[in-house]
Amino acid sequence: MKIERRRKLDANVGVISVGLDTYWKQFPGLLEEMNRKTSVFVEKLKRNSVTVFDFGMVDNAGKAYEVLPELKASDLDLLFVDMVTYATSATFGAIVRTMDCPVVLAALQPLDAMDYEHGTTFMQLCSDDLCSVPEFTGVAVRMGRPVADLIIGRLEGDDSADSSIAEWCRIAHVRHDLRRARLGHMGHVLEAMLDMQTDPTALTAAFGCHAVQCEPDEILREFTPLTSEDPAVKSMSARILDFFDTPDPVSDPVTTKLTDADLLTASRAAVALERFIETKKLDGFAYYYEAAPGSEMRTLVTNFIVGNSLLTGAGFPMCGEFDIKTCVAMLIMDRLEIGGSFAEFHPIDFVRDTVLVGHDGPHHLNIADRKPVLRSLKKYHGKPGSGAGVEFNIRTGPITMLSIGVKADGRFKFIIAEGESVAGPIPPTGNTNTHGRFQPDVRTFLKRWCKEGPTHHFALGIGHHAQTIAKIAATFGVESVIV
Repeated sequence: MKIERRRKLDANVGVISVGLDTYWKQFPGLLEEMNRKTSVFVEKLKRNSVTVFDFGMVDNAGKAYEVLPELKASDLDLLFVDMVTYATSATFGAIVRTMDCPVVLAALQPLDAMDYEHGTTFMQLCSDDLCSVPEFTGVAVRMGRPVADLIIGRLEGDDSADSSIAEWCRIAHVRHDLRRARLGHMGHVLEAMLDMQTDPTALTAAFGCHAVQCEPDEILREFTPLTSEDPAVKSMSARILDFFDTPDPVSDPVTTKLTDADLLTASRAAVALERFIETKKLDGFAYYYEAAPGSEMRTLVTNFIVGNSLLTGAGFPMCGEFDIKTCVAMLIMDRLEIGGSFAEFHPIDFVRDTVLVGHDGPHHLNIADRKPVLRSLKKYHGKPGSGAGVEFNIRTGPITMLSIGVKADGRFKFIIAEGESVAGPIPPTGNTNTHGRFQPDVRTFLKRWCKEGPTHHFALGIGHHAQTIAKIAATFGVESVIV
């Protein structure tokens, strides 16, 4: 089962092709062939869920300055420079100096190799994609704006090149949404968690996103009128029961089979959350609030877990314990389409050389290894309240973790790692847990991870994507380390 994405993936991706205007009169038909090459490249981009802005051929310094206003006005998330043939760096210097998005050079020649026996200058110019790459990269460094990446390969039939193009389109998806994101921030830090403190201004400075300060009363207004007879609540209850298993308790006396009362509360809270997210136009949400014992507000704010998990799967990262940094990490993983569950380290299994990774809060249900479970919890350990808890382990296979820490100078740092989700029993406690195995062994890995200064939370996704996330960090000027 899968929750359908409600946040469509998109990004503004620009393309300029570069050449030398002197060639066109010397070699009739060469410009047309260069335009054909760019059209093939543009079609490749369109297959990756991006909006493409094709600015055409830039073949002298004058055209570079002419196209700059259009480039800036398009609010690009990524700019590709299609190196179709040799071009002087005057076609590039003013552009790379001015653009504030990542610039990727693509040198994709049409021939696997020249037909040397029948070779011509025309044929060489058609495959001279690499020729000016070092000139361009050298100028970019001199401008203090090094290019983000180089893609070198063949124009067609090159899986490696196509994979690199797709990777940068996924990075563009992240940048498109994160630069514009409205992330709800409600409540306060869980008492004594100093690593959770985040300056909203620092988030805007680093990523462009905006922290929307929210009040719990805004959700309560949606929650209070809802009853068991409300069609939206009935529909949500049916959706929850269809998506989750509700087994009998096993060994933990804190858990019971999901009660009708907890299902109703979770359904009302889920409906209220969805309406709140829509009203506030939020792309994600980080919160922690306790409210007075016995109050309706406490019932509401301690029963977000099910609704949050459904929203996270639909593309709205929802993060507990006020941890907006991890909400950013979850959004990054979601836009890469690798999941992004809210997680932390649980007990080590020294027998299996693994560590349990999971949490008692919201999770990305689309990366579950099996049908997720709902249990009623008589208490939430370490927090007030009681209600439904989500339990599952993520798919076995490769995994990636991203924690966003804060350094002594106040700047963010991405701490990234890759490992493996392995099969193994998990405790039936109404929380998520997965056996994570890391190299070279669990003790050494955990020492190295902790020394890098992460937040104790992290986003957990499937597949190995550390290098891609490091590239994302670089595009925002944020330090990263792969443990």
